[in-house]
Amino acid sequence: MDYERTLGFTDNADASDDLRRKLQLYINLKLASSGQPTVGGDDEIFLNTAHDLLKSYREKNRLLSAYLCPADQRIQAFLERYLDGLPENEIPRLPGMTFVLDRHGVARELSIPLGGDEFHSDIVNSYRVRQGVLHNPASDRRTTKGSFHIAEEGLPIPGDKKAVPRNTFACMLAAALNPPDELLKLPFTANLATPARMFLSLLLRPVVCPEIPGQDAEKNMEIRFFAPGNLASNLDFVESIFGNGGNPNLAEFDASLDVEHWTGHTGCVILAPHLTRITKKEAGLPQFDAASVRQKKEGMCWQTEGELYNDGEAFKLTARDESGVIVTLLADNYYGYCKKEVKTQIGFAANLYGLVEEEHAGGALAFPRRNHGIEFGVDSSTREAG
Repeated sequence: MDYERTLGFTDNADASDDLRRKLQLYINLKLASSGQPTVGGDDEIFLNTAHDLLKSYREKNRLLSAYLCPADQRIQAFLERYLDGLPENEIPRLPGMTFVLDRHGVARELSIPLGGDEFHSDIVNSYRVRQGVLHNPASDRRTTKGSFHIAEEGLPIPGDKKAVPRNTFACMLAAALNPPDELLKLPFTANLATPARMFLSLLLRPVVCPEIPGQDAEKNMEIRFFAPGNLASNLDFVESIFGNGGNPNLAEFDASLDVEHWTGHTGCVILAPHLTRITKKEAGLPQFDAASVRQKKEGMCWQTEGELYNDGEAFKLTARDESGVIVTLLADNYYGYCKKEVKTQIGFAANLYGLVEEEHAGGALAFPRRNHGIEFGVDSSTREAG
């Protein structure tokens, strides 16, 4: 494992300032190649020198704007299967042009304006401190009551979870992928007159089954995170726990080519705190009189047009099936939701993969081992032949 790229570990603590400068230049190059405004300063001379090269790269990006990396292709294929029957133009499509967080530390550097030490928005307040960064999100605790929603027509839905119609999942997914402009603003460019506005994306490869030496290789799954630019700190948090999975556009990070280690399961998490402002009618839920008994019991219907989905409270909405793909919308920016959702998706992969248990299952698969020592002789543990 490349610990510096994956988790930011380095042997040289004195090189932190130099590493930050390299990350800032790297971010500006990515912004320029995506056609987004850059933050000037010392990088301006280099960016001017590379202008034609970046312009050519930008044009290639434009031509490939509809291309999805292999992991995203698997997620998009699931969405098209799962939402089959809806009008084709109503099936949401994952963003093709995103700011890819392909190494640890980029998200952290993006979460604070270049040349500044603070960032403030209606969902997070961030500060640069001696130890790194301090983030104070608007939501600092997890709410569990009535917050777990699962889309119908996939795997069975437990009785303690709320069942959501398939068309409602499609409506919420479309809204999640079309956040307000203010939510797309990158904190790194917040001090510009016209700041950059982009989706961020991150690849994780969390372990589903650890290596059993001499028996089986480590098994992991792939999870893609998508978040509006304002939520860079959320992705900094989650990659610092599970590690950065690299650039999903490169073959070396394509899980499907790593047959020895990939479990065959794919996850997707889309951060969308603005979904709490969607009304039940906008979400495609039925009117009260046309709702089923379960929908009336769980509040998955409306009587007045202004009723907010889930009463305007935070929630997560998941669609998954036996093919091994799971897609979750998180309508909150509480950091713990991101961590917990990765663990939930690891559990999903463990259940489908088999002979693996998630961390709270309380069991273990044991393999017998015997130690005969380094010497062998006749004693009480041996018997004569015959």
